[in-house]
Amino acid sequence: MPFLVSDYSWTQTDSTVYINVPLKGAKFGKVDILSTDEYIKVHYPPYLFEAFLFEPVDDDRSTAKIRNGVAVITLQKRTSKMWEHLMINTSDKDKKKEIREQSLLKYQEKLSAASRSKAEKVQTQKKYALETMMKLEKEERDSIQKMKDNEQEKTTAELAAWQLRQKQRAEDEAQVKLQSQEDYQHKKKTMTEMQENGCSDGKNVKLDQRDNSDTKYKKRQAGLSAPRLTGNIQVTFTPRVFPTALRESRVPEEEEWLKKQAEARHTVNADAEELMDLRKEDRTPDWLKDKGDKFFGTGDYLSAVNAYNQAIRLNRKIPALYSNRAACHLKLMNLHKAIEDSSQALDLLTPPVAANGAARVRAHVRRGSAFCQLELYAEGLQDYEAALKIDPHSETLHADAQKIRDIIQGTAANPETQ
Repeated sequence: MPFLVSDYSWTQTDSTVYINVPLKGAKFGKVDILSTDEYIKVHYPPYLFEAFLFEPVDDDRSTAKIRNGVAVITLQKRTSKMWEHLMINTSDKDKKKEIREQSLLKYQEKLSAASRSKAEKVQTQKKYALETMMKLEKEERDSIQKMKDNEQEKTTAELAAWQLRQKQRAEDEAQVKLQSQEDYQHKKKTMTEMQENGCSDGKNVKLDQRDNSDTKYKKRQAGLSAPRLTGNIQVTFTPRVFPTALRESRVPEEEEWLKKQAEARHTVNADAEELMDLRKEDRTPDWLKDKGDKFFGTGDYLSAVNAYNQAIRLNRKIPALYSNRAACHLKLMNLHKAIEDSSQALDLLTPPVAANGAARVRAHVRRGSAFCQLELYAEGLQDYEAALKIDPHSETLHADAQKIRDIIQGTAANPETQ
């Protein structure tokens, strides 16, 4: 049998009643509070506080909070007037039992209604997200089809122009060939006449005709440009210098990081069928990442996720793609996916060097934020402390980490219980 609490206190105004119930060292998770318009119950084993209220209150506007070891219950009166007592003056156990049972039914109905409302809201959000995604995918398909049509028109026009040039070239070559044949026939006829007439100047005429033929050939070749000269260009590269003191140099690790980044930029997996609709010059992770960044900047997080998904299908070794997609999932409240993407980014951000320090801070903060929104504050604090080790001078990181510590230690405001 529970022990009834008698050391409670209460105060009132014309519109509000305040009840303070000491919790006697009970933990937050062990306290059960039930509140209706006629009945209040605070149960923390082995103690029990019950109040059969003097008059009905507005339960929808009433609140209950737990702070500093005390349950503070705020009741809003339906009628603005002072109460003579907090509870009804009766010892009738049957009446109290009836009030208790009716209050429990009301409370259960309230919880059921809240659960249904929440389920309907979630269903509505899913439907809206699905419709939005379908609309975006349709717009994307239309855009791709438009690009394909434009490319087809451009290719058709280029092919027609090439065919026209080929036809003109064939006509020019035929004209040149015909002219050469006419020149040859004329030369042959002239030589025959000279031989028949025994002209002593036949040799000079032959030479003049050869000169005229050479002149015509040179004129035909005048339209062709001379071949370009060849040569070599010497290129020298400035060695990469890292901002690290010589005594703390991590050149091998930094060179390994740069090598991994270079390899990642050249790793392409173009097996995804949906990527084949993109132009060849746009089928790169960098182009898709820039596209996702622009969507994120305008608040279109679903489109940004779609762009990052396509970039990751092309290259699964670029940490920025996972880190940016984690930021989108945070905005969309896909917290588990945000944690998964942040962890993948941190796995790729190895070895830890100065060149990837800022990226590691962002990944830790995004994963820590997701943990905190899931109320996994200890795990979230670990990520914020890891970020502080990389950037110990950030005032924002210090402030956020302290807020998480306050929540863990119980000094911050706890969630309200209706």
